[in-house]
Amino acid sequence: MKDSEIKEIVKTTDLKHIAIIMDGNRRWAKEKGLPSAVGHKKGVDALKKTVYACDDYGIKYLTVYAFSTENWNRKPEEVDFLMNLLGTTIKNELKELNDNGVVITFLGDLTKLSPKLQEILYNAVETTKNNKGVNLQIAFNYGARDEILTATKSLANKVKSGEMDIDSITEESFSKELYTKNIPDPDLLIRTGGEIRVSNYLLWQIAYSEILIIDEFWPEFDKTTLTKSVQEFYNRNRRWGK
Repeated sequence: MKDSEIKEIVKTTDLKHIAIIMDGNRRWAKEKGLPSAVGHKKGVDALKKTVYACDDYGIKYLTVYAFSTENWNRKPEEVDFLMNLLGTTIKNELKELNDNGVVITFLGDLTKLSPKLQEILYNAVETTKNNKGVNLQIAFNYGARDEILTATKSLANKVKSGEMDIDSITEESFSKELYTKNIPDPDLLIRTGGEIRVSNYLLWQIAYSEILIIDEFWPEFDKTTLTKSVQEFYNRNRRWGK
């Protein structure tokens, strides 16, 4: 389909936000007899393609799962590589992303990262905060259960201090305590790599998201894959519980 046709689908379906579980970097590399590091680097290339494809189609928000709270359990050398990859990628790509109007934010507990990496990430947020293009949220050291617990403790403290009454706690007020407080819930959740689970990702926010599992590994994801995903979303009948 032409870009104009996909844009019309996005407009017709009011598709604002796509969330992606970028799965399969290591399996892609293993299939090709390559080191896992190569798969992760190819995953970065796939992310760039996806960001710009979203921009072409008028999709305003893209949230990607880059490093979960459970990923600390991987081998130390792989964890170190992923930390370095994030920092290097942000430094190398920041100017291009900023020039293209991308807004970069991070979801997760960044306090667990090294001061040097935190500085790189906060600089990216500050540099791009006034842009008007695609909003790219990178979930890093993110876990949905941890996010929900943190939000619950925050509201409990507000009630305890008298700042708010317990009866004023609503879905809306709870949502404002989450990392995603300034963005709409995902309309579409895509998981690559064929696994059928949500892996502690945006558990509150995906309550009514359409879920699409695709077999392609994340390094294979490109504009064509996104186009097919948008078409699939268009064919869904979203009933919102009715």
